[in-house]
Amino acid sequence: MSYPATRLRRLRRTSALRDLARETTLSVDDLVMPLFVAPEALPNERLPGLGRHTVEGVVREVEELVRLGVPAVILFGVPEEKDEDGSGAWIEDGIVQRALRALRPRFPELVLMTDVCLCEYTSHGHCGVVDGDDVRNDPTLDLLARASVSLARAGVDIIAPSDMMDGRVAAIRQALDQAGLANTPILSYAAKFASGFYGPFREAADSAPQFGDRRSYQMDGANLREAMREIEADIEEGADMIMIKPAMPYLDVIAAARDRFDSPLAAYQVSGEYAMIEAAARNKWIDRERVMMESLVSIRRAGASIIVTYYAQEAAKLLG
Repeated sequence: MSYPATRLRRLRRTSALRDLARETTLSVDDLVMPLFVAPEALPNERLPGLGRHTVEGVVREVEELVRLGVPAVILFGVPEEKDEDGSGAWIEDGIVQRALRALRPRFPELVLMTDVCLCEYTSHGHCGVVDGDDVRNDPTLDLLARASVSLARAGVDIIAPSDMMDGRVAAIRQALDQAGLANTPILSYAAKFASGFYGPFREAADSAPQFGDRRSYQMDGANLREAMREIEADIEEGADMIMIKPAMPYLDVIAAARDRFDSPLAAYQVSGEYAMIEAAARNKWIDRERVMMESLVSIRRAGASIIVTYYAQEAAKLLG
Protein backbone atom coordinates (compact mmCIF):
# COMPACT_ATOMS: atom_id res chain seq x y z
CA MET A 1 0.00 0.00 0.00
CA SER A 2 1.42 3.33 -1.06
CA TYR A 3 -0.20 6.74 -1.18
CA PRO A 4 -1.50 8.08 -3.58
CA ALA A 5 -1.83 4.88 -5.66
CA THR A 6 -3.81 3.26 -2.84
CA ARG A 7 -6.75 5.39 -1.77
CA LEU A 8 -9.16 3.43 0.42
CA ARG A 9 -11.74 6.21 0.22
CA ARG A 10 -12.43 5.41 -3.44
CA LEU A 11 -14.86 2.65 -2.47
CA ARG A 12 -16.65 4.87 0.06
CA ARG A 13 -17.63 7.62 -2.36
CA THR A 14 -21.23 6.52 -3.05
CA SER A 15 -23.84 4.38 -1.37
CA ALA A 16 -23.71 1.88 -4.22
CA LEU A 17 -19.93 1.51 -3.91
CA ARG A 18 -20.18 1.10 -0.15
CA ASP A 19 -22.83 -1.61 -0.60
CA LEU A 20 -20.66 -3.42 -3.12
CA ALA A 21 -17.59 -3.43 -0.84
CA ARG A 22 -19.43 -4.24 2.38
CA GLU A 23 -17.86 -7.17 4.24
CA THR A 24 -20.62 -7.95 6.77
CA THR A 25 -24.30 -8.08 5.95
CA LEU A 26 -27.34 -8.21 8.20
CA SER A 27 -30.47 -10.02 7.04
CA VAL A 28 -33.91 -10.46 8.52
CA ASP A 29 -33.11 -14.20 8.37
CA ASP A 30 -30.55 -13.65 11.15
CA LEU A 31 -33.09 -12.35 13.69
CA VAL A 32 -35.00 -13.98 16.55
CA MET A 33 -37.62 -12.05 18.53
CA PRO A 34 -38.03 -12.73 22.28
CA LEU A 35 -41.66 -12.72 23.46
CA PHE A 36 -43.04 -12.86 27.01
CA VAL A 37 -46.28 -14.77 27.45
CA ALA A 38 -48.33 -14.41 30.64
CA PRO A 39 -51.90 -14.87 31.90
CA GLU A 40 -52.40 -11.09 31.72
CA ALA A 41 -50.91 -8.52 29.37
CA LEU A 42 -48.55 -5.96 30.88
CA PRO A 43 -47.42 -3.33 28.37
CA ASN A 44 -44.05 -1.66 28.83
CA GLU A 45 -44.26 1.86 27.44
CA ARG A 46 -40.59 2.67 27.98
CA LEU A 47 -39.30 -0.67 26.63
CA PRO A 48 -42.02 -2.04 24.32
CA GLY A 49 -40.03 -5.16 23.43
CA LEU A 50 -40.19 -6.22 27.08
CA GLY A 51 -43.96 -6.12 27.47
CA ARG A 52 -45.95 -9.21 28.44
CA HIS A 53 -48.57 -10.72 26.13
CA THR A 54 -51.42 -13.12 26.67
CA VAL A 55 -51.52 -16.21 24.46
CA GLU A 56 -53.90 -14.36 22.12
CA GLY A 57 -51.59 -11.34 22.19
CA VAL A 58 -48.58 -13.47 21.27
CA VAL A 59 -50.48 -14.80 18.27
CA ARG A 60 -51.12 -11.22 17.12
CA GLU A 61 -47.48 -10.28 17.63
CA VAL A 62 -46.33 -13.29 15.66
CA GLU A 63 -48.69 -12.48 12.79
CA GLU A 64 -46.85 -9.17 12.32
CA LEU A 65 -43.42 -10.76 12.71
CA VAL A 66 -44.20 -13.41 10.10
CA ARG A 67 -45.52 -10.72 7.75
CA LEU A 68 -42.17 -8.92 8.07
CA GLY A 69 -40.22 -12.11 7.42
CA VAL A 70 -38.79 -12.69 10.90
CA PRO A 71 -38.05 -16.44 10.86
CA ALA A 72 -38.06 -17.29 14.58
CA VAL A 73 -39.26 -16.33 18.04
CA ILE A 74 -38.15 -17.44 21.49
CA LEU A 75 -40.81 -17.66 24.19
CA PHE A 76 -40.44 -16.89 27.89
CA GLY A 77 -43.23 -17.72 30.32
CA VAL A 78 -44.57 -15.79 33.30
CA PRO A 79 -46.87 -18.22 35.15
CA GLU A 80 -49.90 -17.34 37.20
CA GLU A 81 -48.46 -19.12 40.24
CA LYS A 82 -44.93 -20.04 41.31
CA ASP A 83 -43.60 -22.71 43.64
CA GLU A 84 -40.29 -23.96 45.03
CA ASP A 85 -39.64 -26.39 42.19
CA GLY A 86 -40.92 -24.25 39.30
CA SER A 87 -43.53 -26.82 38.25
CA GLY A 88 -45.12 -24.32 35.86
CA ALA A 89 -42.21 -25.01 33.52
CA TRP A 90 -43.39 -28.54 32.70
CA ILE A 91 -47.12 -28.83 33.42
CA GLU A 92 -49.20 -29.71 30.38
CA ASP A 93 -51.27 -26.53 30.50
CA GLY A 94 -48.32 -24.25 31.33
CA ILE A 95 -48.40 -20.78 29.84
CA VAL A 96 -45.70 -21.46 27.24
CA GLN A 97 -47.16 -24.86 26.36
CA ARG A 98 -50.51 -23.17 25.66
CA ALA A 99 -48.80 -20.56 23.52
CA LEU A 100 -46.98 -23.24 21.52
CA ARG A 101 -50.21 -25.11 20.85
CA ALA A 102 -51.81 -21.88 19.64
CA LEU A 103 -48.88 -20.92 17.41
CA ARG A 104 -47.78 -24.25 15.93
CA PRO A 105 -50.75 -25.00 13.62
CA ARG A 106 -51.22 -21.37 12.64
CA PHE A 107 -47.58 -20.63 11.72
CA PRO A 108 -46.05 -23.86 10.44
CA GLU A 109 -43.20 -21.99 8.75
CA LEU A 110 -42.11 -20.17 11.93
CA VAL A 111 -39.22 -21.54 14.02
CA LEU A 112 -40.50 -21.75 17.59
CA MET A 113 -37.86 -21.68 20.30
CA THR A 114 -38.42 -21.76 24.03
CA ASP A 115 -36.13 -20.77 26.84
CA VAL A 116 -35.72 -23.62 29.33
CA CYS A 117 -34.97 -22.41 32.84
CA LEU A 118 -36.72 -22.44 36.19
CA CYS A 119 -36.14 -18.84 37.32
CA GLU A 120 -39.41 -17.49 35.88
CA TYR A 121 -41.34 -20.31 37.61
CA THR A 122 -39.72 -20.62 41.04
CA SER A 123 -40.89 -18.69 44.09
CA HIS A 124 -37.25 -17.99 45.01
CA GLY A 125 -36.24 -16.80 41.52
CA HIS A 126 -33.21 -19.03 41.14
CA CYS A 127 -32.55 -21.25 38.12
CA GLY A 128 -32.53 -24.54 40.02
CA VAL A 129 -33.47 -26.52 43.09
CA VAL A 130 -32.60 -24.62 46.26
CA ASP A 131 -31.33 -26.18 49.48
CA GLY A 132 -30.83 -23.41 52.01
CA ASP A 133 -28.67 -20.87 50.22
CA ASP A 134 -27.29 -23.42 47.76
CA VAL A 135 -28.59 -23.88 44.21
CA ARG A 136 -28.15 -27.61 43.68
CA ASN A 137 -26.91 -28.72 40.30
CA ASP A 138 -27.84 -32.38 39.79
CA PRO A 139 -31.42 -32.35 41.18
CA THR A 140 -32.11 -29.45 38.81
CA LEU A 141 -31.21 -31.51 35.74
CA ASP A 142 -34.23 -33.79 36.07
CA LEU A 143 -36.57 -30.78 36.18
CA LEU A 144 -34.97 -29.13 33.15
CA ALA A 145 -35.25 -32.39 31.22
CA ARG A 146 -38.89 -32.74 32.24
CA ALA A 147 -39.65 -29.19 31.07
CA SER A 148 -37.86 -29.80 27.77
CA VAL A 149 -39.91 -32.90 26.99
CA SER A 150 -43.13 -31.08 27.86
CA LEU A 151 -42.28 -28.17 25.55
CA ALA A 152 -41.19 -30.44 22.71
CA ARG A 153 -44.48 -32.34 22.93
CA ALA A 154 -46.33 -29.02 22.80
CA GLY A 155 -44.76 -28.21 19.43
CA VAL A 156 -41.49 -26.36 19.99
CA ASP A 157 -38.82 -26.60 17.29
CA ILE A 158 -35.74 -25.74 19.37
CA ILE A 159 -35.06 -26.19 23.09
CA ALA A 160 -32.85 -23.44 24.52
CA PRO A 161 -31.60 -24.16 28.08
CA SER A 162 -30.28 -21.03 29.80
CA ASP A 163 -29.76 -22.19 33.40
CA MET A 164 -25.99 -22.85 33.28
CA MET A 165 -26.17 -26.05 35.35
CA ASP A 166 -23.34 -28.46 34.57
CA GLY A 167 -24.50 -31.43 32.51
CA ARG A 168 -27.89 -30.07 31.56
CA VAL A 169 -27.42 -30.50 27.80
CA ALA A 170 -26.68 -34.23 28.23
CA ALA A 171 -29.67 -34.65 30.56
CA ILE A 172 -32.02 -32.87 28.16
CA ARG A 173 -30.68 -34.75 25.14
CA GLN A 174 -31.16 -38.09 26.85
CA ALA A 175 -34.69 -37.21 27.97
CA LEU A 176 -35.73 -36.02 24.53
CA ASP A 177 -34.31 -39.10 22.85
CA GLN A 178 -36.01 -41.45 25.30
CA ALA A 179 -39.32 -39.65 24.73
CA GLY A 180 -39.10 -40.25 20.97
CA LEU A 181 -38.11 -36.63 20.32
CA ALA A 182 -34.63 -37.24 18.95
CA ASN A 183 -35.13 -34.72 16.14
CA THR A 184 -35.60 -31.80 18.53
CA PRO A 185 -32.41 -29.69 18.46
CA ILE A 186 -30.83 -27.97 21.45
CA LEU A 187 -29.60 -24.39 21.35
CA SER A 188 -27.50 -24.13 24.48
CA TYR A 189 -26.82 -20.86 26.25
CA ALA A 190 -23.32 -22.26 26.46
CA ALA A 191 -21.57 -19.12 27.71
CA LYS A 192 -24.03 -17.11 29.78
CA PHE A 193 -22.29 -14.55 31.93
CA ALA A 194 -23.34 -13.24 35.35
CA SER A 195 -24.06 -9.81 33.95
CA GLY A 196 -25.48 -6.52 35.14
CA PHE A 197 -27.21 -6.14 31.77
CA TYR A 198 -30.17 -8.41 32.65
CA GLY A 199 -32.12 -6.00 34.86
CA PRO A 200 -35.02 -5.04 32.54
CA PHE A 201 -35.53 -8.70 31.56
CA ARG A 202 -35.84 -9.78 35.17
CA GLU A 203 -38.53 -7.16 35.69
CA ALA A 204 -40.41 -8.25 32.55
CA ALA A 205 -40.16 -11.95 33.42
CA ASP A 206 -40.56 -11.44 37.19
CA SER A 207 -37.48 -13.63 37.63
CA ALA A 208 -35.12 -11.75 39.96
CA PRO A 209 -33.62 -14.00 42.66
CA GLN A 210 -35.15 -13.47 46.10
CA PHE A 211 -31.77 -13.94 47.82
CA GLY A 212 -28.15 -13.85 46.75
CA ASP A 213 -27.29 -13.76 43.07
CA ARG A 214 -26.46 -16.15 40.21
CA ARG A 215 -22.69 -15.90 40.23
CA SER A 216 -22.27 -19.46 41.51
CA TYR A 217 -23.63 -20.83 38.24
CA GLN A 218 -23.49 -18.09 35.59
CA MET A 219 -20.02 -17.30 34.25
CA ASP A 220 -17.51 -14.77 35.54
CA GLY A 221 -17.35 -11.99 32.94
CA ALA A 222 -13.54 -11.93 33.14
CA ASN A 223 -13.11 -15.47 31.77
CA LEU A 224 -12.70 -16.06 28.05
CA ARG A 225 -10.88 -19.39 28.19
CA GLU A 226 -13.49 -20.80 30.56
CA ALA A 227 -16.18 -19.76 28.07
CA MET A 228 -14.47 -21.91 25.43
CA ARG A 229 -14.48 -24.85 27.88
CA GLU A 230 -18.20 -24.35 28.56
CA ILE A 231 -18.98 -24.30 24.84
CA GLU A 232 -16.86 -27.36 24.12
CA ALA A 233 -18.51 -29.29 26.96
CA ASP A 234 -22.02 -28.46 25.71
CA ILE A 235 -21.19 -29.50 22.16
CA GLU A 236 -19.76 -32.79 23.44
CA GLU A 237 -22.98 -33.34 25.44
CA GLY A 238 -25.11 -32.94 22.31
CA ALA A 239 -25.83 -29.23 21.78
CA ASP A 240 -26.66 -28.58 18.13
CA MET A 241 -26.23 -24.81 18.40
CA ILE A 242 -24.54 -22.54 20.92
CA MET A 243 -25.34 -19.10 22.30
CA ILE A 244 -23.35 -16.37 24.02
CA LYS A 245 -25.16 -13.93 26.31
CA PRO A 246 -24.91 -10.91 26.56
CA ALA A 247 -23.73 -9.90 23.10
CA MET A 248 -22.11 -6.48 22.89
CA PRO A 249 -20.01 -6.60 26.10
CA TYR A 250 -18.77 -10.04 24.97
CA LEU A 251 -18.04 -9.54 21.26
CA ASP A 252 -14.55 -10.94 21.85
CA VAL A 253 -16.09 -14.15 23.19
CA ILE A 254 -18.33 -14.40 20.11
CA ALA A 255 -15.30 -13.93 17.84
CA ALA A 256 -13.24 -16.51 19.72
CA ALA A 257 -16.10 -19.02 19.61
CA ARG A 258 -16.56 -18.47 15.87
CA ASP A 259 -12.86 -19.12 15.24
CA ARG A 260 -12.81 -22.29 17.33
CA PHE A 261 -16.17 -24.02 16.80
CA ASP A 262 -18.16 -24.95 13.70
CA SER A 263 -21.60 -25.17 15.31
CA PRO A 264 -24.22 -22.52 14.47
CA LEU A 265 -23.54 -19.57 16.76
CA ALA A 266 -26.15 -17.30 18.33
CA ALA A 267 -25.80 -14.20 20.48
CA TYR A 268 -28.41 -12.52 22.67
CA GLN A 269 -28.60 -8.73 22.59
CA VAL A 270 -30.00 -8.55 26.09
CA SER A 271 -32.43 -6.22 27.78
CA GLY A 272 -29.79 -3.92 29.24
CA GLU A 273 -28.22 -3.36 25.82
CA TYR A 274 -31.66 -2.59 24.40
CA ALA A 275 -32.50 -0.30 27.33
CA MET A 276 -29.28 1.72 26.98
CA ILE A 277 -29.98 2.45 23.32
CA GLU A 278 -33.58 3.38 24.10
CA ALA A 279 -32.59 5.67 27.00
CA ALA A 280 -29.89 7.45 25.00
CA ALA A 281 -32.27 7.91 22.08
CA ARG A 282 -34.99 9.37 24.33
CA ASN A 283 -32.45 11.93 25.53
CA LYS A 284 -31.56 12.67 21.89
CA TRP A 285 -27.93 11.74 22.48
CA ILE A 286 -27.88 9.25 19.59
CA ASP A 287 -29.64 8.48 16.34
CA ARG A 288 -31.77 5.55 17.53
CA GLU A 289 -32.29 3.81 14.20
CA ARG A 290 -28.66 4.13 13.16
CA VAL A 291 -27.28 2.89 16.48
CA MET A 292 -29.79 0.02 16.59
CA MET A 293 -28.62 -1.26 13.21
CA GLU A 294 -24.95 -0.59 13.96
CA SER A 295 -25.19 -2.65 17.14
CA LEU A 296 -26.75 -5.58 15.27
CA VAL A 297 -24.12 -5.46 12.52
CA SER A 298 -21.37 -5.49 15.16
CA ILE A 299 -22.73 -8.77 16.53
CA ARG A 300 -22.81 -10.27 13.03
CA ARG A 301 -19.29 -9.00 12.33
CA ALA A 302 -18.03 -10.68 15.51
CA GLY A 303 -19.27 -13.99 14.10
CA ALA A 304 -22.82 -14.67 15.27
CA SER A 305 -25.12 -16.00 12.57
CA ILE A 306 -28.22 -15.78 14.78
CA ILE A 307 -29.14 -12.69 16.83
CA VAL A 308 -31.77 -12.79 19.54
CA THR A 309 -32.88 -9.17 19.86
CA TYR A 310 -35.82 -7.05 21.02
CA TYR A 311 -35.21 -5.05 17.85
CA ALA A 312 -36.08 -7.95 15.53
CA GLN A 313 -39.39 -6.45 14.44
CA GLU A 314 -38.06 -2.93 13.89
CA ALA A 315 -34.89 -4.14 12.16
CA ALA A 316 -36.99 -6.34 9.86
CA LYS A 317 -38.97 -3.28 8.76
CA LEU A 318 -35.76 -1.50 7.79
CA LEU A 319 -34.20 -4.52 6.11
CA GLY A 320 -37.37 -5.01 4.10
